[in-house]
This record gives sequence, C-alpha cells and structure tokens, in this order.
Amino acid sequence: MAIPNPTEIKLHQASKKLEIAFSDGARFELPFEFLRVYSPSAEVRGHGPGEEVLQVGKRDVLINNVEPVGLYALNFQFSDGHDSGIYSWEYLYQLGQNYDALWAEYLRRMEAAGASRDPGIAQAFENRPKSK
Repeated sequence: MAIPNPTEIKLHQASKKLEIAFSDGARFELPFEFLRVYSPSAEVRGHGPGEEVLQVGKRDVLINNVEPVGLYALNFQFSDGHDSGIYSWEYLYQLGQNYDALWAEYLRRMEAAGASRDPGIAQAFENRPKSK
C-alpha cells in the first residue's frame, strides 16, 4: 500500500507540536520531544538492532528550522543541535499511527534506565560513572 502524501504541515511553537495531514485524511500532532527521541538518525537508532541510544533530557527541545528533503521527507533542526535525521513521509505517517505505543515504550525505557526527560536531571544521568 502506498503511503499517502502530506497535504498540510504546520509547526506550532507554543504547543511544541508538528501538525501533519495526509491525503488519506489522517492528521497527526507529533510533539517535538517525540520527534527528537524517535529521530531516524544513526546517532539515535544506531547501525543495527540493539544499538539504539536512549535520548534523555529532551522535554523542552524545540524545532528551530524545517527543511524539505526532495519531495519525500523533512529534516528538522532541533534546539539541542541535533539535525541529522531524515524523516520520510512514510516514517512520519508511521510515527503518527503508532504514537501511543511508541510514547509508552519510550517512557518505559526511561523509567527502566532511571533517566529523566528534564534537561538538568538528564545531564547528571549522562555524566554519571558507567558500571562495568
């Protein structure tokens, strides 16, 4: 099945959400934090299964700029400096369809790691000594 094309894309800075509508009528509001922690970049996803890097301290992240990538994707420039993920229409559609499950999984992983979504607390988590 072909992925529908986007018909409308809006950044809402006040609510920190990307609103995206597709040609099949689907409409999603994706929080900036969610987009950041599910970046399709190798920095976040790794280069294979099990290499994912848990993104901590991203609660307040903003999207400073959005650039089209050809006719098939977007690239976001986040306020924390991250700008290497290419979000295809298919990936954005999948994120929208699976938002509830993906967000719940992210929160579960954060809790299991004893990590925080808050920037100051997250920095302490990232800088603590690693166990061997």
